Amino acid sequence: MKKITTPLTREMVRELRAGEEVMLSGVIYTGRDAAHKRLCALLDEGRELPADLKDQVIYFVGPCPDKPGQVIGSAGPTTSGRMDAYSPRLIHECGLTGMIGKGNRAANVVEAMQQDPCVYFAAPGGAAALIAKCIKKAEVVAFDDLGPEAIYRLEVEDFKLVVAIDCYGKNLYK
Repeated sequence: MKKITTPLTREMVRELRAGEEVMLSGVIYTGRDAAHKRLCALLDEGRELPADLKDQVIYFVGPCPDKPGQVIGSAGPTTSGRMDAYSPRLIHECGLTGMIGKGNRAANVVEAMQQDPCVYFAAPGGAAALIAKCIKKAEVVAFDDLGPEAIYRLEVEDFKLVVAIDCYGKNLYK
Protein backbone atom coordinates (compact mmCIF):
# COMPACT_ATOMS: atom_id res chain seq x y z
CA MET A 1 0.00 0.00 0.00
CA LYS A 2 1.37 3.38 -1.04
CA LYS A 3 1.25 6.31 1.41
CA ILE A 4 0.77 9.74 -0.17
CA THR A 5 0.43 13.19 1.32
CA THR A 6 -1.12 16.26 -0.25
CA PRO A 7 -0.42 18.45 -2.11
CA LEU A 8 -0.72 15.92 -4.92
CA THR A 9 1.68 17.03 -7.64
CA ARG A 10 1.44 15.95 -11.27
CA GLU A 11 4.69 14.01 -10.75
CA MET A 12 3.05 12.05 -7.93
CA VAL A 13 -0.03 11.43 -10.10
CA ARG A 14 2.16 9.96 -12.87
CA GLU A 15 3.45 7.33 -10.41
CA LEU A 16 -0.02 6.04 -9.50
CA ARG A 17 -1.58 3.11 -11.36
CA ALA A 18 -5.15 1.86 -11.54
CA GLY A 19 -5.69 -0.86 -8.97
CA GLU A 20 -3.16 0.48 -6.45
CA GLU A 21 -4.30 0.95 -2.88
CA VAL A 22 -3.23 4.19 -1.24
CA MET A 23 -3.41 5.82 2.18
CA LEU A 24 -3.98 9.53 1.67
CA SER A 25 -3.10 12.10 4.32
CA GLY A 26 -3.12 15.90 4.32
CA VAL A 27 -5.56 18.57 3.20
CA ILE A 28 -8.37 17.80 0.76
CA TYR A 29 -11.50 19.71 -0.21
CA THR A 30 -15.09 18.57 -0.56
CA GLY A 31 -17.51 19.46 -3.30
CA ARG A 32 -20.61 18.11 -4.91
CA ASP A 33 -22.48 19.24 -8.00
CA ALA A 34 -23.95 22.47 -6.56
CA ALA A 35 -20.50 23.60 -5.38
CA HIS A 36 -18.89 22.59 -8.69
CA LYS A 37 -21.49 24.63 -10.58
CA ARG A 38 -20.66 27.68 -8.44
CA LEU A 39 -16.91 27.20 -8.91
CA CYS A 40 -17.36 27.19 -12.69
CA ALA A 41 -19.59 30.28 -12.47
CA LEU A 42 -16.78 32.06 -10.62
CA LEU A 43 -14.37 31.04 -13.37
CA ASP A 44 -16.84 32.37 -15.98
CA GLU A 45 -16.88 35.71 -14.14
CA GLY A 46 -13.09 35.82 -13.92
CA ARG A 47 -13.26 35.77 -10.13
CA GLU A 48 -10.92 34.07 -7.70
CA LEU A 49 -11.96 30.68 -6.35
CA PRO A 50 -12.43 30.27 -2.57
CA ALA A 51 -9.60 27.71 -2.53
CA ASP A 52 -6.57 27.24 -4.73
CA LEU A 53 -7.17 23.87 -6.42
CA LYS A 54 -3.69 23.53 -7.93
CA ASP A 55 -2.25 20.15 -6.88
CA GLN A 56 -5.32 19.50 -4.73
CA VAL A 57 -7.85 16.71 -4.29
CA ILE A 58 -11.64 17.13 -4.21
CA TYR A 59 -13.73 14.55 -2.37
CA PHE A 60 -17.26 14.23 -3.74
CA VAL A 61 -19.13 14.12 -0.43
CA GLY A 62 -21.89 15.90 1.46
CA PRO A 63 -21.04 15.03 5.05
CA CYS A 64 -23.71 14.54 7.69
CA PRO A 65 -23.76 16.99 10.60
CA ASP A 66 -21.33 16.15 13.38
CA LYS A 67 -22.49 14.91 16.76
CA PRO A 68 -20.98 16.16 20.02
CA GLY A 69 -17.35 15.06 20.24
CA GLN A 70 -17.06 14.42 16.50
CA VAL A 71 -15.12 16.41 13.92
CA ILE A 72 -17.65 15.53 11.21
CA GLY A 73 -20.60 13.21 10.72
CA SER A 74 -20.70 10.27 8.33
CA ALA A 75 -18.81 11.16 5.17
CA GLY A 76 -19.35 8.62 2.42
CA PRO A 77 -18.68 9.27 -1.27
CA THR A 78 -21.38 10.39 -3.65
CA THR A 79 -21.79 9.32 -7.26
CA SER A 80 -19.07 11.08 -9.23
CA GLY A 81 -20.98 11.28 -12.50
CA ARG A 82 -22.76 14.37 -11.17
CA MET A 83 -19.46 16.26 -11.44
CA ASP A 84 -18.56 15.08 -14.95
CA ALA A 85 -19.78 18.32 -16.57
CA TYR A 86 -17.44 20.38 -14.37
CA SER A 87 -14.38 18.24 -13.66
CA PRO A 88 -12.50 18.77 -16.95
CA ARG A 89 -12.56 22.51 -16.46
CA LEU A 90 -11.20 22.27 -12.92
CA ILE A 91 -8.47 19.92 -14.13
CA HIS A 92 -7.43 22.10 -17.09
CA GLU A 93 -7.91 25.61 -15.72
CA CYS A 94 -7.30 25.16 -12.00
CA GLY A 95 -4.71 22.39 -11.85
CA LEU A 96 -6.86 19.89 -9.93
CA THR A 97 -4.88 16.64 -9.66
CA GLY A 98 -7.13 14.30 -7.70
CA MET A 99 -10.78 13.40 -7.25
CA ILE A 100 -12.40 10.96 -4.82
CA GLY A 101 -15.83 9.45 -5.29
CA LYS A 102 -17.67 6.35 -6.39
CA GLY A 103 -18.70 5.09 -9.79
CA ASN A 104 -17.29 5.43 -13.28
CA ARG A 105 -16.44 8.74 -14.97
CA ALA A 106 -17.42 10.02 -18.40
CA ALA A 107 -15.03 9.75 -21.34
CA ASN A 108 -14.42 13.54 -21.39
CA VAL A 109 -13.24 13.42 -17.76
CA VAL A 110 -10.85 10.54 -18.45
CA GLU A 111 -9.49 12.43 -21.48
CA ALA A 112 -8.93 15.54 -19.33
CA MET A 113 -7.13 13.39 -16.75
CA GLN A 114 -4.78 12.15 -19.46
CA GLN A 115 -4.14 15.61 -20.96
CA ASP A 116 -3.34 17.24 -17.59
CA PRO A 117 -2.34 14.39 -15.28
CA CYS A 118 -5.04 13.78 -12.69
CA VAL A 119 -6.14 10.67 -10.82
CA TYR A 120 -9.53 9.41 -9.72
CA PHE A 121 -9.69 7.51 -6.46
CA ALA A 122 -12.58 5.29 -5.41
CA ALA A 123 -13.69 5.47 -1.79
CA PRO A 124 -15.60 2.54 -0.35
CA GLY A 125 -19.34 3.05 -0.51
CA GLY A 126 -21.21 2.03 2.63
CA ALA A 127 -18.28 2.96 4.88
CA ALA A 128 -19.29 6.57 5.66
CA ALA A 129 -18.86 6.29 9.44
CA LEU A 130 -15.50 4.57 9.06
CA ILE A 131 -14.27 7.20 6.58
CA ALA A 132 -15.28 9.96 9.02
CA LYS A 133 -12.75 8.56 11.50
CA CYS A 134 -9.95 9.45 9.04
CA ILE A 135 -11.04 13.10 9.09
CA LYS A 136 -9.14 14.96 11.80
CA LYS A 137 -10.37 18.49 11.08
CA ALA A 138 -13.20 19.99 9.02
CA GLU A 139 -14.08 23.60 8.28
CA VAL A 140 -16.39 25.23 5.76
CA VAL A 141 -14.43 27.45 3.35
CA ALA A 142 -17.15 28.41 0.85
CA PHE A 143 -20.83 28.32 0.01
CA ASP A 144 -22.02 27.67 3.57
CA ASP A 145 -25.60 28.31 2.39
CA LEU A 146 -25.40 24.88 0.70
CA GLY A 147 -25.28 23.14 4.08
CA PRO A 148 -23.61 19.74 3.75
CA GLU A 149 -22.87 20.51 0.08
CA ALA A 150 -20.69 23.49 1.03
CA ILE A 151 -16.98 23.29 0.29
CA TYR A 152 -15.11 21.98 3.32
CA ARG A 153 -11.39 21.93 3.92
CA LEU A 154 -10.63 18.56 5.49
CA GLU A 155 -7.48 17.31 7.14
CA VAL A 156 -7.36 13.55 6.65
CA GLU A 157 -5.06 10.86 7.94
CA ASP A 158 -4.67 7.45 6.32
CA PHE A 159 -7.79 7.70 4.15
CA LYS A 160 -7.79 4.32 2.39
CA LEU A 161 -8.54 4.60 -1.33
CA VAL A 162 -8.08 2.69 -4.57
CA VAL A 163 -6.81 4.28 -7.77
CA ALA A 164 -9.83 3.66 -9.98
CA ILE A 165 -8.69 5.62 -13.06
CA ASP A 166 -5.09 6.66 -13.56
CA CYS A 167 -3.67 9.44 -15.72
CA TYR A 168 -2.88 6.91 -18.46
CA GLY A 169 -6.55 6.07 -18.97
CA LYS A 170 -6.50 2.67 -17.29
CA ASN A 171 -9.93 2.29 -15.74
CA LEU A 172 -10.97 -0.34 -13.19
CA TYR A 173 -14.60 0.20 -14.18
CA LYS A 174 -13.92 -1.01 -17.73
